[in-house]
Order: sequence, then C-alpha cells, then structure tokens
Amino acid sequence: MSQTSVADTLREYLSLLELLDDAYWEASSIQHKDMLYDIISIFSQEVSEINKLSIQDHHYPYEVITEGIRRVVPKLERLDESREEVIQRTQTLTDFRDILSSVHGILEGQLGTL
Repeated sequence: MSQTSVADTLREYLSLLELLDDAYWEASSIQHKDMLYDIISIFSQEVSEINKLSIQDHHYPYEVITEGIRRVVPKLERLDESREEVIQRTQTLTDFRDILSSVHGILEGQLGTL
C-alpha cells in the first residue's frame, strides 16, 4: 500500500474537521459534543503541525506528527459505531461515512492498526 502524501492527508483531515464541526453543532447531547470535541482537538493539533511544514514538503509521504493522532483510532471507531445516534443530519452523516473511510486508510497506513 502506497503512503498518502502530506497534501492529500491535509485535505482529508481538513474535510473531516469540517464535518466534525458540523456534527458538533448538530449534536443534541453534551456527551456527544464532548466526544466530538475531543476528536476535533486531536485532529486540529495534527493539522496545526502539518501546516508548519514547508509547502514544498507537501508531496512527501505523510508521517504522523503528534502523539494524539496515534490514540485517536479507538475514538473514531466508537464514533463510527454510534454515528447514527451522534450525527443527526443526513447530509453530515453521509459525508462522514465517506471521509472516515479515507481517514481510516491513512491512519491504517501509518499505524498498522484498524
């Protein structure tokens, strides 16, 4: 399996962050908001670190930077299992399924888990 480039990873993470932000504001319970906020924080830290790289380095294969991203997989799996309950809006739910598959592929390539 070929590694995803930094640019492609950044694009996928930003798409996920946008969907998680939508899901956060659409969530009806504090527990769901807390779960979403935790995942948003982890990906925001990783994106922040990626953004520190030179734009000229964006064609290189992506490598995990922050420790939090190494521990996010179980949280994403929990969210995926309860997505019908957590994510209320149909469009957000549909888009989430698509982007989560891409993000899982990236993380699996990096962490060798899933």
